[in-house]
Amino acid sequence: MSRRATIRTTHDDPELIARAIEPDNTDEMETAIDGGSVVTRIERETTSGLHSTVDDYVVNLDVAIDVAQHAEPTDTGAVSDTQTTQNHE
Repeated sequence: MSRRATIRTTHDDPELIARAIEPDNTDEMETAIDGGSVVTRIERETTSGLHSTVDDYVVNLDVAIDVAQHAEPTDTGAVSDTQTTQNHE
Protein backbone atom coordinates (compact mmCIF):
# COMPACT_ATOMS: atom_id res chain seq x y z
CA MET A 1 0.00 0.00 0.00
CA SER A 2 1.34 3.43 -0.97
CA ARG A 3 1.36 6.47 1.26
CA ARG A 4 0.41 9.78 -0.32
CA ALA A 5 0.61 13.47 0.52
CA THR A 6 -0.61 16.52 -1.37
CA ILE A 7 0.95 19.88 -0.58
CA ARG A 8 -0.83 22.99 -1.87
CA THR A 9 0.68 26.45 -1.43
CA THR A 10 -0.51 29.78 -2.81
CA HIS A 11 1.91 32.29 -4.36
CA ASP A 12 1.93 35.56 -6.29
CA ASP A 13 3.92 33.83 -9.05
CA PRO A 14 3.17 30.10 -8.81
CA GLU A 15 4.89 29.36 -12.14
CA LEU A 16 8.18 30.75 -10.81
CA ILE A 17 7.96 28.70 -7.62
CA ALA A 18 7.03 25.52 -9.50
CA ARG A 19 9.96 25.97 -11.90
CA ALA A 20 12.30 26.54 -8.97
CA ILE A 21 11.33 23.39 -7.05
CA GLU A 22 10.63 20.97 -9.88
CA PRO A 23 14.28 20.03 -10.58
CA ASP A 24 14.51 18.67 -7.03
CA ASN A 25 11.47 16.42 -7.48
CA THR A 26 12.03 12.68 -7.40
CA ASP A 27 10.20 10.13 -9.56
CA GLU A 28 7.61 9.82 -6.76
CA MET A 29 6.68 13.51 -6.98
CA GLU A 30 4.58 15.56 -9.37
CA THR A 31 4.24 19.35 -9.27
CA ALA A 32 1.51 21.27 -11.09
CA ILE A 33 -0.04 24.74 -11.14
CA ASP A 34 -3.69 25.09 -10.11
CA GLY A 35 -4.79 28.71 -10.39
CA GLY A 36 -2.59 30.66 -7.99
CA SER A 37 -1.36 27.53 -6.23
CA VAL A 38 1.52 25.12 -6.58
CA VAL A 39 0.29 21.58 -5.95
CA THR A 40 2.77 18.79 -5.35
CA ARG A 41 1.69 15.19 -4.95
CA ILE A 42 4.06 12.74 -3.33
CA GLU A 43 3.67 8.98 -3.21
CA ARG A 44 6.03 6.65 -1.34
CA GLU A 45 5.88 3.03 -0.27
CA THR A 46 6.67 3.65 3.40
CA THR A 47 5.52 6.18 5.96
CA SER A 48 9.12 7.06 6.84
CA GLY A 49 9.95 7.57 3.14
CA LEU A 50 6.92 9.83 2.74
CA HIS A 51 7.89 11.79 5.84
CA SER A 52 11.46 12.24 4.59
CA THR A 53 10.35 13.33 1.09
CA VAL A 54 7.78 15.79 2.44
CA ASP A 55 10.40 17.23 4.79
CA ASP A 56 12.89 17.69 1.93
CA TYR A 57 10.20 19.23 -0.27
CA VAL A 58 9.19 21.77 2.39
CA VAL A 59 12.82 22.84 2.83
CA ASN A 60 13.24 23.23 -0.96
CA LEU A 61 9.96 25.14 -1.15
CA ASP A 62 11.04 27.50 1.63
CA VAL A 63 14.29 28.26 -0.18
CA ALA A 64 12.47 28.82 -3.50
CA ILE A 65 10.01 31.23 -1.85
CA ASP A 66 12.81 33.12 -0.10
CA VAL A 67 14.84 33.49 -3.29
CA ALA A 68 11.77 34.54 -5.30
CA GLN A 69 10.87 37.22 -2.76
CA HIS A 70 14.36 38.72 -2.75
CA ALA A 71 15.24 38.37 -6.41
CA GLU A 72 15.16 41.50 -8.51
CA PRO A 73 14.78 40.98 -12.23
CA THR A 74 17.46 42.57 -14.34
CA ASP A 75 17.39 43.51 -17.97
CA THR A 76 20.82 43.33 -19.48
CA GLY A 77 19.53 44.20 -22.94
CA ALA A 78 20.17 42.33 -26.11
CA VAL A 79 23.68 41.17 -26.83
CA SER A 80 23.80 43.48 -29.84
CA ASP A 81 23.08 46.44 -27.53
CA THR A 82 26.28 45.83 -25.63
CA GLN A 83 29.48 47.40 -26.84
CA THR A 84 32.75 45.91 -25.75
CA THR A 85 36.10 47.55 -25.86
CA GLN A 86 39.23 45.49 -25.85
CA ASN A 87 42.58 46.91 -25.00
CA HIS A 88 45.49 45.04 -26.51
CA GLU A 89 48.83 46.08 -25.17
